[in-house]
This record gives sequence, structure tokens and C-alpha cells, in this order.
Amino acid sequence: MKAIILAAGQGQRLRPLTNDKPKCMVKLFAKSLLDWQIKNFYDSGISDISIVKGYKAETISIPNVNYFYNSKYKETNMVETLFCAENKLQDNVIISYGDIIYEKNILKKLMDDDNDMAVVIDKSWRKYWEMRFKNPLNDAESLILDDNEFIKNIGQPIKEISQIQGQYIGLMKFQNSGVEILKEFYKKVKNLSKLGVNPLNSSIPFQKSYMTDLIQGLIDEGCKIKSIPINNGWLELDSIDDYNLYNKKFNENTLSELIDLKKL
Repeated sequence: MKAIILAAGQGQRLRPLTNDKPKCMVKLFAKSLLDWQIKNFYDSGISDISIVKGYKAETISIPNVNYFYNSKYKETNMVETLFCAENKLQDNVIISYGDIIYEKNILKKLMDDDNDMAVVIDKSWRKYWEMRFKNPLNDAESLILDDNEFIKNIGQPIKEISQIQGQYIGLMKFQNSGVEILKEFYKKVKNLSKLGVNPLNSSIPFQKSYMTDLIQGLIDEGCKIKSIPINNGWLELDSIDDYNLYNKKFNENTLSELIDLKKL
């Protein structure tokens, strides 16, 4: 099992904390987000770890990991960042955003799943989103499951709460034939985008495609992508408001409402 951490972004909503470092290097509870994740992977038996760097790449110098560089981090998004590490997309691969931390049991649940494509979703997202956003529905995206917990719809703007059966957290796994299908599909849609329209999301250029665009594209092609349900146990650090909220809850001893640091 391999792990790829996508850590090329600038983290503009976290300034001034990201003036001199990418957001994966921001410290939360005395460790950087990257340190928390790498500890999780090592503790779970994953030692083949790759990090895709971009913004302030020189500040990431963790030993014994593989590095890739997205030189176009300013004008690209997660999909293009992932494919900077295409050489590592083989066999069984965990893909994680660089701005999240999560309990080990979540990683184990994902690792233990037998499906060729699997994506972690938080079923208890509502309370967490209400802590983070004045209007949580403004930031929430669609996630609709079929009767067997496979994802039907993901990452789309929502009109009503019934369109959200969980929230995507930025943690997924591709294995066996799923990895090859992912790579072939990426090549196909990238070539199609050269005709002038992004087949994943017509409202943005291909290089700006979100990971949820890619996942939805795979679903539309007939791929079965299993949801891995969790109930809290993770944090996303996306803004100064997030940073202040988590530190406030840590100082008030109420952080366990969201995540148990002893389980990281």
C-alpha cells in the first residue's frame, strides 16, 4: 500500500499563517498537518509515502518520503497535482489532501475496504459545518448514495439538504483495476479538453478541475465508487476561522466533539 499526499496549494485563506509556508506545514496541536498524516501512515504500516509539493516547496523537507513537484500550482488544482505523482499510481494507493488530519481508525477502515475505488465521507458533517460556517449549506456540496452505499452524485451545488448524505473529506483509495481505470480516464478527459471544453466541469478550465469532478466523471462512465462512512474524527484546516475554532476547542477541552487526538 502506498500513500500520496496532495500538498501543493497556497492556502490563501490561512494567511498570514501561510505567508512563509504551505498550509500542510501549519501546526495544529504542536504538530504540522503533514507530521500528523505521516505518523498515521507509518503507524498503519504504510512506508511508501509521496508528497506532491508546490507553493513554498522548500519548506517541506521530511526525510524518507518521495517528492514530486507541481510547478504550475498557481493555475492548477487537485487533479493535476495528483497526476504529478503518476509514477506512484499503481497497485494500492491511498490519496489524501494535505490540509486534513484524521483518526487512525478512519485510515484503517479505508485500507480494509475491498472495493477498487473508495472514498471516505462524513455522515455527521452537519454539526461540524455549523461550527465552521455561518450558513453551512453555502459551503456544502452534494453527495448522494445508492441503496448499496455507492456514490451516485458528488461535489455539485445543492438546492436542498436531502442532496447531502455525507461530506467528502479528501481521503480515498484506488486499487487493483481501479488505479488503471483512473489513469486511463484522466488521459481520455485531458485529451478531450484540448478541443476547448472541460468534460469534467464545463465552467472551469481542465487544469482547475476538482477531485470531485474527476470522481463524478468516473461515476458517469459507469465506475462503482464505494463510500466509506465515518462520523466525525477528522478536521480540515482551510481558513483562519478554522484555525481559531480548533485551538479554542482544544483550550476548552471540547475538541473531542470533533476528533480524539489520542486516536491520531
